[in-house]
Amino acid sequence: MNLAVMKSYIVGFAASLALTLTAYFAIVGQWFTGQLSVVLIVGLAIAQFVVQLFFFLHIGKESGPRWNLAALVSTIGVLVIVIAGALWIMGHLNYNMMPGAMDVDAYLMDKEGIRR
Repeated sequence: MNLAVMKSYIVGFAASLALTLTAYFAIVGQWFTGQLSVVLIVGLAIAQFVVQLFFFLHIGKESGPRWNLAALVSTIGVLVIVIAGALWIMGHLNYNMMPGAMDVDAYLMDKEGIRR
């Protein structure tokens, strides 16, 4: 391993460690509350993703066909489909699975033979 690659790994590790510790101490120390904490964590996660891409996966540094980039784009597409599908299903579970209170009462009264 040459010196430039080793330096890239060390810088990437330091940046990843700094981002992770910042996220941890921001939440544990309650630097922000509510939505601002969520925005901070999402922002740090995106920054962590970019650091991982450039310093460890070396996206953008290869020459010739960009197979790593094509694989990454395909993976992100599959993840978007899976996550969107899961959220859509979970969002509709309550509507599809839970009958209204009047429906339950009518069903139970019919099955028990209760007449009003």
